[in-house]
Amino acid sequence: MKVLGVSGSPIKNSNTDRALKAVLSATGCESEFIKLIDYTVAPCRACLGCLETNQCVIKDDGIKLAEKAKNADALVIAGFTPYSSLDSRTKAFIERLYPLRHKNGFMATKPGGAVITCCVSEGNDALPPACQMGVNAVQFYMMEEGMNFVGAVKVQGNVPCVKCGSGDECKMSGIKMLYGENATVDTVGIKTFEDQSIAVEAATELGRKIAQALKKP
Repeated sequence: MKVLGVSGSPIKNSNTDRALKAVLSATGCESEFIKLIDYTVAPCRACLGCLETNQCVIKDDGIKLAEKAKNADALVIAGFTPYSSLDSRTKAFIERLYPLRHKNGFMATKPGGAVITCCVSEGNDALPPACQMGVNAVQFYMMEEGMNFVGAVKVQGNVPCVKCGSGDECKMSGIKMLYGENATVDTVGIKTFEDQSIAVEAATELGRKIAQALKKP
């Protein structure tokens, strides 16, 4: 059994990447990690040119990645939530799996899961539920394809303002919006996946659930 993990995070060795790799490791199965920044994947054109061939007409890396998803036994999609929705790179990848749907349903019944990194705290009622919206984007794709969505990992990420150099002075800083008027770069700090016990446990549990689903006849 082989599990494919796809990360839309453009940051090298990001929280998203490491959380996804933790999921893959916990499956105990053969796995492959894909980082989308290393590929060129355009969004779907809604042309239906894939209807008879189950292959996209756009000649880029999306064809190869869809083939990897088709041949994998399980799929875990990882992304982040700029402007409180799933990032465009991950969304484009999902759209390019559409050719696998027609007549054959190549993704149907496969177990799958999501890893979403978000800088908006789940308990912040004044802001959109960004992390859940990211999970929903992956979960609803899998639902519509007849996959077996077994769970998600939510990781607390970092607003870019903690690294830009102007996070404390900029009037548009997300630090104060997310953490309050008295928050600073120093008080917020850098959040890492490994320091989040709930996320680490969720990654392990998701990996185990995928392995269990793969064992079922």
